[in-house]
Amino acid sequence: MTFIKERYDLCVERIREIAKEPEVPEKYQDYFKKEAEFISDTAEYAALVASGEYAGFPLAELEQWNDRLYQKILPENYETSYANPAYAVKKFGVREGRVLSALSAKYMELVSSAAKQKLYFQTIVMELFLEIYGRYAEYDEFAAKDAKAAFKSFQMDYRRDYLEYSIQNRYNPEQSFAREIVLADTSDERTLYRYGDYITDIERKTAAFLNKLSEQEIDAMADTYVEGYIRGFETMGVVRKENGVAVMLYPIGFERMAAAAVDKFEKHGVRVSVQQSARGRNMATTVNQQYEYDHRQDYALCLDRVYVNRYLEDAAAVYEENKELVSMYIGPAVVETFGEPDFEPVNKKEAAQLDKRQIKLDRELDQKYSAIAYTYIKNDETSFTIIAYPVPSIGDNFEEIFAETVRCNTLSNEVYTKIQQTLIDELDTGYGCKILGADGNETDLTVMLMELHDPAKETKFENCTADVNIPVGEVFTSPVLAGTTGLLHVSKVFLNGYEYKNLKVWFENGKTTKLSCENFATEEENQNFLSENLLHHHEWLPLGEFAIGTNTTAFVMGEKFDIAAKLPILIAEKTGPHFAIGDTCYKRSEDHKVYNRDGKEIIARDNEISLLRKTEPEKAYLNCHTDITIPYGEIGEISSLKKDGSKTVLIQNGRFVLPGTEELNKPLEEYGASK
Repeated sequence: MTFIKERYDLCVERIREIAKEPEVPEKYQDYFKKEAEFISDTAEYAALVASGEYAGFPLAELEQWNDRLYQKILPENYETSYANPAYAVKKFGVREGRVLSALSAKYMELVSSAAKQKLYFQTIVMELFLEIYGRYAEYDEFAAKDAKAAFKSFQMDYRRDYLEYSIQNRYNPEQSFAREIVLADTSDERTLYRYGDYITDIERKTAAFLNKLSEQEIDAMADTYVEGYIRGFETMGVVRKENGVAVMLYPIGFERMAAAAVDKFEKHGVRVSVQQSARGRNMATTVNQQYEYDHRQDYALCLDRVYVNRYLEDAAAVYEENKELVSMYIGPAVVETFGEPDFEPVNKKEAAQLDKRQIKLDRELDQKYSAIAYTYIKNDETSFTIIAYPVPSIGDNFEEIFAETVRCNTLSNEVYTKIQQTLIDELDTGYGCKILGADGNETDLTVMLMELHDPAKETKFENCTADVNIPVGEVFTSPVLAGTTGLLHVSKVFLNGYEYKNLKVWFENGKTTKLSCENFATEEENQNFLSENLLHHHEWLPLGEFAIGTNTTAFVMGEKFDIAAKLPILIAEKTGPHFAIGDTCYKRSEDHKVYNRDGKEIIARDNEISLLRKTEPEKAYLNCHTDITIPYGEIGEISSLKKDGSKTVLIQNGRFVLPGTEELNKPLEEYGASK
């Protein structure tokens, strides 16, 4: 540690000199001066955190520091920031601009490292800056090439250290940075500034709102969340490990609920690794979504065969070294948010992008890394739970929407279990389902279902209540791919934080053959967007799940408050039929038997792709699963198809018509009558 401190101090001293007078060609002086000033600010911030002085600052001063540390990527400053690849390329050209912009984004890691007092990671990033600076101080025609090589070397040389930290931070409760913050005084708004993240009005107002709730209300929210997680083990037929570790993920602002949940988990004998959620993508707000989008593929500057091989070697070694720690992991418990401001990304040609060769390497890396991780993390030994709440930016009716969301999250499992079993009993008698759209929705899709060999003991669909997947309200299956053919169409849907306009997906024998949307002006942009964010650079994906959502209360909430487009998939998938492209819901635990409450085994856990794990395991998993929901208002008919040519209609014109399911129409009728 003394050696690292000496290296760190030398870096800080040199960088402060550069901030005053960078000794590089005039063209680059502004870049290195501004980046050196920023890095010097992070060093000052780190010293204040280390001394304890920062925690005692008045709120106004904490807010000033927050703006100071994030000023270069704040939306109002971003157009003329070197972190913006468009601006950097304008200044330096494509070859240099992309690298220098990616490095500017890399230096942003110093804020988080300073907050967490990770001196080693601060030091190595500062040394990277000094190395790049040195290349430009001795500027010649190879400076840009050398800078890119230095960036790649850094990513490779320190990958193992980052992986080690990531695993320790995630699975070791004693290394959980956020735990201390969650258990601190949540009534003090200054607590929010201890993370090192940018704090917006969303986090401030969310925390203030939760602090107004009674102990009973907070306790009820935490109880729904924790009990859902605990029930999940029973639902999934998993024996919970003694002293197992749950990874609790929550957004900033939800500290009061998270603290109550930690207490409840521990009373159940579950140790908790407390993790503040990743920014963006329905997990927490982010300072600048366009910035995040611009730098999502910066690793394209490094990605080649050598990089992939080295990454996989390091991953295998780190997981092996930490296998005892990882073996105690029993699954994630996640709090999502919804209602953040809409974001329509701008595709910038200046941003780093994977080429065709790299796309194949990236897919290989993803598949092989997942295979390594799942060697040590056994899906059939874990459970999970996910719950979602709105944030104040959803609109003026936030408090009313929040209360309604709580109501949706606590609907009766018993009532829904009975109704959903009625649906399942009918679906079990058919060989497939027909789904037709209405009112402009062009969906015309046939989904094939697995055949039952012993209907008295087997079933095709899982009866999903409010345990692992809150709120209650769906029956789902893994479809048979052969014969699953047709068009899936949704006029507007949000998936993984991105809006898709007029999304269409064509299937033939359960595999996507074509996709289209109307997000961008050109077809090329639309196809690139779909390839990256829906297909995840696969040439095609299978239909991994077919489900019928039954939570009409949640659907009405979306319609009543005009927030249907903002509902996270966790809730949206319960408001109509949904179709997941990618892996099945039983990924890597297909051989673990699962039963519904009626005692029947759910046999539809595989499809033709996941079965390849027995012969060609490298082709069995796609490492993605994206649910696409058709809202009730766009459904013309869903029917169960019989081998004799007949059919039984389950939903017609957005209403449940199967006898025994009419109760689900009450929220729809009450809402219609009140309009």
